[in-house]
Amino acid sequence: MNRTIKKVAVLGSGVMGSRIACHFANIGVQVLLLDIVPFELTEEEQKKGLTKDHPAVRNRIVTTALQNTLKSNPSAIYDKAFASLISTGNFDDDLPKIKDYDWVIEVVVERLDIKQQLYEKVEKYRKPGTLITSNTSGIPMHLMCEGRSEDFQTHFAGTHFFNPPRYLRLLEIIPGPKTKPEIIDFLMDYGDRYLGKETVLCKDTPAFIANRIGVYAIISGMHAIEKAGFGVSEVDKLTGPVIGRAKSATFRTMDVVGLDTTVNVANNLHKALPHDESRDKFKLPKIVEVLYNNKWFGDKTGQGYFKMIRHKDGSKELKELDLKTFEYKDVEKPKFKALEASKEIDDLKKRIKFLVNFDDRAGEFYRASFYDLFKYCSHRIPEISDELYRIDQAVCAGFGWELGPFETWDVLGVKETVEKMEAAGEKAAPWVHEMLGAGHDSFYKVENGKRKYYDIPSKSYVEIPGIEDFIILDTLKSAGKKVWGNAGSTIYDMGDEVIGLEFHTKMNSMGAEVIEGINTAIGMAEKSYKGLVIGNEGGNFSAGANLAMLFMFAGDQEFDEINLMIAQFQNTMMRARYSSVPVVVAPHNMALGGGCELSLHADHIQAHAELYMGLVEVGVGLIPAGGGTKEMTRRFANGVIAGDVELNQLQEYFMNIATAKVSTSAEEARGLGYLRTQDGISLNRKRQLADAKAKVLSLSDLGYTQPAQQTNIKVLGKTSLALFEAGITGMIYGNYISEHDAKIARKLAWVMSGGDLSSPTEVSEQYLLDLEREAFLSLTGEQKTLERIHSILFKGKPLRN
Repeated sequence: MNRTIKKVAVLGSGVMGSRIACHFANIGVQVLLLDIVPFELTEEEQKKGLTKDHPAVRNRIVTTALQNTLKSNPSAIYDKAFASLISTGNFDDDLPKIKDYDWVIEVVVERLDIKQQLYEKVEKYRKPGTLITSNTSGIPMHLMCEGRSEDFQTHFAGTHFFNPPRYLRLLEIIPGPKTKPEIIDFLMDYGDRYLGKETVLCKDTPAFIANRIGVYAIISGMHAIEKAGFGVSEVDKLTGPVIGRAKSATFRTMDVVGLDTTVNVANNLHKALPHDESRDKFKLPKIVEVLYNNKWFGDKTGQGYFKMIRHKDGSKELKELDLKTFEYKDVEKPKFKALEASKEIDDLKKRIKFLVNFDDRAGEFYRASFYDLFKYCSHRIPEISDELYRIDQAVCAGFGWELGPFETWDVLGVKETVEKMEAAGEKAAPWVHEMLGAGHDSFYKVENGKRKYYDIPSKSYVEIPGIEDFIILDTLKSAGKKVWGNAGSTIYDMGDEVIGLEFHTKMNSMGAEVIEGINTAIGMAEKSYKGLVIGNEGGNFSAGANLAMLFMFAGDQEFDEINLMIAQFQNTMMRARYSSVPVVVAPHNMALGGGCELSLHADHIQAHAELYMGLVEVGVGLIPAGGGTKEMTRRFANGVIAGDVELNQLQEYFMNIATAKVSTSAEEARGLGYLRTQDGISLNRKRQLADAKAKVLSLSDLGYTQPAQQTNIKVLGKTSLALFEAGITGMIYGNYISEHDAKIARKLAWVMSGGDLSSPTEVSEQYLLDLEREAFLSLTGEQKTLERIHSILFKGKPLRN
């Protein structure tokens, strides 16, 4: 059956239901969001004279829930306009509408009886053959679909999103006892391609995969923390980005998610797993139990492991919990020899191996935590998964880990770690010993450019399914596809006569090595390939230009050197735009400053949906001078239709740059003018490079023609200068900006107006680039600019003259 999803009904509008509804709206699907009718009138409704039959009352729960979700920060929706795709209603009046919907997702409270009652009503109206799924986090599928019709059961499955659905990549797919295989295949593919998820097939076991392993890691870790006597800030320092975990680490994550949520899962697992060899680890240690009993659940109750104190003068002060006295104290700034010694190790895999083997309290903690986790995961096969890679996929996507348990085990060396584990009393499952005994020393390997995992039943390595269409740079590297590289960038042969350029500087900032990489890649592509993809698999596409060299030159007043540096940067951006082969840029997460400018000059942008893009140079006292100011002026000129109010659009672009406005999604970046109508968006981050390569081939096959530089860009001269000056003056008088901010804004206005031309005039791109560079140079001589750059480079320390 060729199944198309145009309309989705979401039953239950709580935190998860409303956010799932928003994510479907994000991809253009019409959504019907329903919830119960309130039992009683509110005091406000009574004052208005409303009755229980009034539509506003009957839909109050769903309306309030959706409004709260749309106000949430970070936003659940890519663009506010998408909210119009969501219609609301209640179970009593509107459930019959589901007969017209392609997919019904139940997201009501985690109680089997309530779910079963709702399913009985759903059966009255649901059209046979449509999808029916539950977002349950742990209720068994076989219990939920008990007593339902054959058609219901064959089209029923679990679709467990992780909160928040827009941002966390995991979608667990859990078949019911009678679910048709083609339904599971459809859900796995749809979640991947259209919802941008890491879809992981799970068995119908308690808490499925991610929560089973993730919550075990948390609660087991709490026992280790309590035993070792670590403090809250110490643990968060050890368990965050330094080992490839989320910035919120352990305790901050518990506060954000809600301690009650984690505890409820742990308690349920302890009850449901009488035969789990590590069952007792799910028992709550004192440092969890005390908070749970006190109802200190975190952000939702105003206090947890952290508490924000509000003083009478309006100031705020963050406190952390003392895990011995359970009273709040000043937040500590912990220091560990291991962390200090690992500061210069940028490679995550090398850093983890260094930390786990370091001889101090931190190393002891890492060894205890990792060895226990490795043991537990090895014993969960085949209980929760037949394949080890699914455990890594689920935990990484659900909890934001960069490396899964088995991937981390590989980093440390399987054989040597097993020996150390046994010495510490942690015995791995028998299949691990059998694997090592057969001469296999890793859980993963790359062969012939394909990533494979150790398959336990066949005792051999098998290609990981579902990633055939992905382009993975590490795999290309392992397959010997690197064709050029320097300290900050690498060029790979991506196949089909397309090459790819990767940045790998800190935060992927753009310095001399990256500029060399861009020019080299374009030169190679023009000579021997169909085109070029510029993208990477780092945390960010690019956080902007490397400011260190600029600071050095500006401090020494080497303005000729700055002029040459900016000219080279501009020329590189223009080369990307006017090369003889298509250049496609694939930005994700942060694409700021120079990263944004490079994207603006590409033939095509293939953006990831989560894109934080903007020209942010004013934040360091400068204006965009890598062609960003020129490009937005050009886009304004090319987009203006005769009769339109020109100044409004130009002012909007000016304000975006002058206020360093950054998009919060790729869709918002389109609204800001950074993405054009023809630019693409990839929902799944893992498909982005493949999508970008496909676009290169498409542009090439259509007969790509090298464009000519534009010489007829209309600028408005004194007309727009006057408008900008009025706005800047008003901002100064209103104390919204400083005199220095005004100086920067005036420089920006000068460039975007084309100078003080007496009338609207057509100018060339080079004309605007020269104005850009001149304005940038003048601002680098400002003491305030130097101070701002110094503050960024040296984390707020004052500049000494």
